[in-house]
Amino acid sequence: MVTAGCALSWARAQSSGGSVHAEGRGVLITGCDSGFGHGLALRLSARGLQVFAGVLDPEGPGAQSLSLDPGGIRVLHMDVTEPQHIAQARARVEAELGDTGLWGLVNNAGLLLCPVDAELHPTSCFRRLMEVNFLSAVAVTQAFLPLIRRARGRVVNMSSLAGEVTMPRFSAYSSSKAALACFSRVLRLEMLRWGVHVCLIQPSGFKTKIFSSDTSCLRQELLSACSPDVLRDYGSDYISQLPSSLDFMSQNAMQDISPVLDCMEHALLSRCPRALYCPGPAAWLLPFLQRHLPTAAFDWIITRFIWATFCPSAAPRL
Repeated sequence: MVTAGCALSWARAQSSGGSVHAEGRGVLITGCDSGFGHGLALRLSARGLQVFAGVLDPEGPGAQSLSLDPGGIRVLHMDVTEPQHIAQARARVEAELGDTGLWGLVNNAGLLLCPVDAELHPTSCFRRLMEVNFLSAVAVTQAFLPLIRRARGRVVNMSSLAGEVTMPRFSAYSSSKAALACFSRVLRLEMLRWGVHVCLIQPSGFKTKIFSSDTSCLRQELLSACSPDVLRDYGSDYISQLPSSLDFMSQNAMQDISPVLDCMEHALLSRCPRALYCPGPAAWLLPFLQRHLPTAAFDWIITRFIWATFCPSAAPRL
């Protein structure tokens, strides 16, 4: 009882540690063209932070609106898969912040492509998702950690519910996000000695432009990558309608992204940030069910949940 009471008191102290002084601190956010990154950049700028917003398209509407922000957001052309862009962003940030260092790094840039059965997914898509969702976050983190250590700051990585919960058709995306989650957990332990916090955001389905893809190109790529055996077994009708699941996912995703932004802001500015944030109802429920239900029971639930929520009516041949 004494041990439990001490643990509860410690947990309460952790959750009520207040916020750090935000004004003037520097934060770099990747993937700010739209969605979570765009919203977070505007929110932090309004709080007086010095925001460096990495964008893939510096001429796009997202970048243009950020450049007009009255807080003076620094918009950086930053394709996170390009080492030269990372090096240029590092030089720009270090030149402006100097010896104070970088308070926060938010690895938000990500890619979904299209949910596809594992057997049908081209290996090139696996490589692309691992490159964007995992390896680029590692490269950006390694580049900026010296600046973060100077400030004894924060690293915030954007994972996904799919990185923890087994879901049909998400083998490539889930693998990349699971790798990022594992990297974050290891880095969190390694950074304790430096006074650097590493946080993981693991949201459920929120509506962002990650669902926007050229479905006609995806459809053609899937069909051309299939062997005759696979095409015969699954059927061209089933394979052709797979990219349509992006529309279903977008329609069923939560419109209000503020719960995710709240978690990202807390991870950056709370004196006692959490190691893991799970915004969205399913973000805690599905992991709980996966851990506690018998495997067969969870398999029954998740297959029906995915097919009913995200998938068109067509089914593979059996």
